[in-house]
Amino acid sequence: MEQQKSLFRNRPFIFLFIGAFLAIIGFSMFFMTTTWFVISDLGSASSLGIILIATTVPRILIMAFGGVLADNFKKTTIMFSTSSIQGLLLVILFLLNHAGHLTFMYLVILGFLFGTLDAFSGPAGTSLIPKLVHQSQIKQANAIIQGLGQAGFVVGPIISGSIMEFGGVTIGYLVSAIVVLLSAFFMFPPFLKEGPVDNTLKQTPLKDMIEGFSYVKENKFLITGILVLITLNFFAFGAISIAIPILVETYGGSPINLSYIETALAIGMLVSTVIIGIVKIRHRGLTSMAGLVATLIIAIAFSQIPNLYVLTALAFLIGFTMTFVSIPFFTSAQEDTDPRIMGRVMSIVFLAMNGFDPLAYASVTLLVSKGIDIQQVILSFSTVGLLIALILLWKGKTFRQYKSAY
Repeated sequence: MEQQKSLFRNRPFIFLFIGAFLAIIGFSMFFMTTTWFVISDLGSASSLGIILIATTVPRILIMAFGGVLADNFKKTTIMFSTSSIQGLLLVILFLLNHAGHLTFMYLVILGFLFGTLDAFSGPAGTSLIPKLVHQSQIKQANAIIQGLGQAGFVVGPIISGSIMEFGGVTIGYLVSAIVVLLSAFFMFPPFLKEGPVDNTLKQTPLKDMIEGFSYVKENKFLITGILVLITLNFFAFGAISIAIPILVETYGGSPINLSYIETALAIGMLVSTVIIGIVKIRHRGLTSMAGLVATLIIAIAFSQIPNLYVLTALAFLIGFTMTFVSIPFFTSAQEDTDPRIMGRVMSIVFLAMNGFDPLAYASVTLLVSKGIDIQQVILSFSTVGLLIALILLWKGKTFRQYKSAY
């Protein structure tokens, strides 16, 4: 671990957050370009859903094994390798589209490979942070990286849309490939100067995985925090993300209204991330619980107000409160977890943060297709989520009373 100094004088950390920022921009450009290609060239919205499943499901299924690798090999090597391969996959997409041979099946296969690689890079990246910064700076480091991540999800589609407006899908894939390969450059292991592998206990991958799950199972703080993240991502964020375009259409909005709401959500997350990076938060568990309850209350209002401009303001508040759920818990998990098992624990936390969005997408879409009003669907999800949050607040004494030393 580095001696305590300003994060912005910590060269390995600077390379890490630049690489992570470029990787997110590249991924969001890839997704935006693929979305436009499938809708405009293939003319099939259902095909886009299949490609989305092919990209996200492997990441969910393989994430735990990605944590095992992160504990047994250099995290920087994993990140550099996965970003490099993802960049090459985007080069293949560019070449296929340039030659006029890009088809639905190619997109499914390449999307599957892209998502699978994410299952390895995610746990490696999140478990690397405590090795690069002082323990008292982990919260600030997470805030910076996650804040840049939210900015990347806003910047990426803007860049991609502008490029496709003038150069088309082919150039869109080319630029996204360049951005991802550039992220791999900043993740080059000698730049990040990672220390030796912490896990020196040699055992089978299956035993490694079981050890990781056992560690989490025996830690009440981690168990409650993971349930908090699952509640947030299934009943609030995942459900609302898929509901936003449906609500915009229901209320007679246009693509610009959709853009406003999604941008407001991202800006809310970015603003709260900056605040968390500056303000010292000791009562992390209580803060995370309060953020979850606030998010779900706002989500209930979001389901009932038929005004797109008010929904834009509520989207900002949802984004703002959500970040207070994830970053405090995420940081405390990094501070307190045994470094030897960090990758496996982070893979489980990462799964709770990202693995339940697709389930929410599928559930909301299924209910709406059955003729259930979208407002009632979101109201039901938010109400059930709020009840679960209140139970966790009542029962989760260890989590509620957790106080960080930093």
